Amino acid sequence: MLVSDFHYDLPQELIAQHPLAVRGASRMLTLSRATGAYEDHQFVELPQLLRSGDLLILNDSRVLPARLFATRGGLTTQHNSPAPSGHIEVLLTQRMASEHNDWTALVKPAKKVQPGETLHFGASALTAAVLAAGEFGERTLRFAPVEEDFHAILDRIGHLPLPPYIHRDKEQPNTAEDRARYQTVFAQERGSAAAPTAGLHFTPQVLKALSQRGVEVQYITLHVGLGTFQPVRAERTEDIRLHAEPYTLSRATAEAINRARSEGRRIIAVGTTTTRTLEHIARTQTAIAAHSGSTSLFLSPGLNDEFKLVQGLLTNFHLPSSTLLMLVSAFAGREAVLVAYAHAVAARYRFFSYGDCMLIT
Repeated sequence: MLVSDFHYDLPQELIAQHPLAVRGASRMLTLSRATGAYEDHQFVELPQLLRSGDLLILNDSRVLPARLFATRGGLTTQHNSPAPSGHIEVLLTQRMASEHNDWTALVKPAKKVQPGETLHFGASALTAAVLAAGEFGERTLRFAPVEEDFHAILDRIGHLPLPPYIHRDKEQPNTAEDRARYQTVFAQERGSAAAPTAGLHFTPQVLKALSQRGVEVQYITLHVGLGTFQPVRAERTEDIRLHAEPYTLSRATAEAINRARSEGRRIIAVGTTTTRTLEHIARTQTAIAAHSGSTSLFLSPGLNDEFKLVQGLLTNFHLPSSTLLMLVSAFAGREAVLVAYAHAVAARYRFFSYGDCMLIT
């Protein structure tokens, strides 16, 4: 299929620039996989729309303040100038498996940052050597050891990596609202370069109501990485390749999945990250057990479109021609999804990370 087959027209004013004042106050469009019928609801109705016995699985990865600003070190770079000027923007996308503090990152302007240079991060004493250069602004960085905890430094000097369609002042990349709301209430392990946004709607009250309804809630961890920020450059879906992202499946969640399968109960994934992780596990594990790994699974109509574990999906509205929209289309059918999206546009739903959501069953 063509990537352009997943295009739809979206007025810019429907792209949510801020979260709603009250977390969980979002609208929710329900879509039936069987009939293509859709209905308008509110997210707080989720417990009533699920069944007692359903297993709901969420991604509990915590977003890193991974957007940093640096100057370049070297004989000809601005760090050694009497009056340094300009910034290099660095977006940490994934910690590498290494004895050192090595990271993959996106940098811009990329042409200025080449292997052999050193990046200096403000007054923090944090520096990183540029080890390697990849395509489209990708770089491998090695951070020098520091006495202060690395994550404490990131918390102090870093910014949450909001998507480029959320506009903020360059002098204030994050607001206090962003730091509170671009993070799920159940986030645990640090590691994501973007929020698993379907989880942003949940509140402690909704989680409690789900439990009272008899819905079992469990968690996986998938750290969202580079693939989220790279645009689709292929013209055909069969030419798309995703970057691998690390995940962890706990013993409790593995056992819950096995129980639900043996008892014929539905497994509902919250978000495309959870969906990709569960479907990767179903394709690679003959017996589902606790483990860690990585997945680059791409789900699209005609490509890995048989879902082996996931029977329901809660997800936000996604960008036109994006791999996330392709995943949703593989789950519910491209035509049905695009019809539902057309209704969401007409009904003035809010789109993307801070926007409304869909429940597909």
